[in-house]
Amino acid sequence: MPGSAPVSYLGPWPTDVGIIAIELYFPSQYVDQAELEEFDGVLSGKYTVGLGQARMGFCSDREDINSLCLTVVQRLMERNALSYDSIGRLEVGTETIIDKSKSVKTVLMQLFEDSGNTDVEGIDTTNACYGGTAALFNAVNWVESSSWDGRYALVVAGDIAVYATGSARPTGGAGAVAMLIGPNAPLAFEREGSDKCFSLEDFGFLVFHSPYCKLVQKSLARLMLNDFLSHPNPNTETGPFTGLEAFRDVQPEDTYFDRDVEKAFMKASTDLFERKTKPSLLISSQNGNMYTPSVYGCLASLIAQHTPSQLAGQRIGVFSYGSGFAATLYSLRVTQDHTPGSSLDKLVLSLSDLKTRLDSRKKVSPAVFSENMKLREETHHLANYVPQSSVEDLFPGTWYLTRVDDKHRREYARRPLDDDLPAESELVRSSSATEHIPSPLKKMPRIPAATAGSEVVISN
Repeated sequence: MPGSAPVSYLGPWPTDVGIIAIELYFPSQYVDQAELEEFDGVLSGKYTVGLGQARMGFCSDREDINSLCLTVVQRLMERNALSYDSIGRLEVGTETIIDKSKSVKTVLMQLFEDSGNTDVEGIDTTNACYGGTAALFNAVNWVESSSWDGRYALVVAGDIAVYATGSARPTGGAGAVAMLIGPNAPLAFEREGSDKCFSLEDFGFLVFHSPYCKLVQKSLARLMLNDFLSHPNPNTETGPFTGLEAFRDVQPEDTYFDRDVEKAFMKASTDLFERKTKPSLLISSQNGNMYTPSVYGCLASLIAQHTPSQLAGQRIGVFSYGSGFAATLYSLRVTQDHTPGSSLDKLVLSLSDLKTRLDSRKKVSPAVFSENMKLREETHHLANYVPQSSVEDLFPGTWYLTRVDDKHRREYARRPLDDDLPAESELVRSSSATEHIPSPLKKMPRIPAATAGSEVVISN
């Protein structure tokens, strides 16, 4: 469908615009939340039951926002056998900033250099955890507009969530998501008007931004409360609203801190949660909060744990928000075609290894985790710095930081996809816009990562 020429698209109006492919990256090491409870000297269950978290992924000083996004973009392109000149728009959502003037997108464009594709629209969007969704909407709107040139859009959301020692630290995490956007997508954005009054029953699945898993469960309970209060005549003797008659006349603004309301509707929504939302929390519970890609990690988790036939024709509700300042509840319609080789079948297959990848990570002790956090804090803004952490702990194919020079320019390398192959020594500098940046990709085959094997380097 997409071509390489960046010209106005004159073909038929695109239909079923949405998400064609999803790629997810998370760090290769984690800390166990139960062990962290003991290390922090808090009550058993505070993080695991109270927050609903099992493990938390984290980055060493070898990774930053640029390396995370480089990794997830190149992995998506390789695994889907895409050429870089097939991308006409690149949108990035992040709230992790290492350079207040140079965007992550600028760094990612170095991956495009060898293809000769320099005409790629898009910018970074920063708006707390909502930035990834804003970037996604920009991409979808571009494809649906007269500005579309017939090529794919690529959306990247990535963040490193790090907190100081204390009660907030177990709600950290890190990761990145890349999404390929275009027409005839297996996950299409619904365009119908909002004159219909929707309820939870209109959705086959619901996914939420997830700072921590327990908050997601509370969010679903809140939607049930809204349904209950807006229902003209709810049946409180049978059905989902059984036993809730005492709350019929409550005012929403009086319920925000009402524990009785919260407990009652969390209990009443338990079955809905188990069926429609809990499968989406795999990445969140095992890796933690990723900020802008969090809700899309939940979407990927949902897809990874269902078959194409279970997903086909379903409506997925997606609720994204950022620090309470921006929020959107929107819906995706899954294609009906779930035959072998269909776009939905390929999407599900591409995410089927999520649990295996999570289980392949390295567990470190809370003491080692704490040392890593201290190292990141002490070296975050240093110039003329060489990272200290081991490269061998990273997943094959991961981009990593090799040094920061005295002008704060960052240099990156890529771990080989096949560890038996020697690493390439060529570096790409993260330098000023006027300085020529040599391409690190000329020696890299443009083939799926499953069969490719090489290492290279990039920088900011």
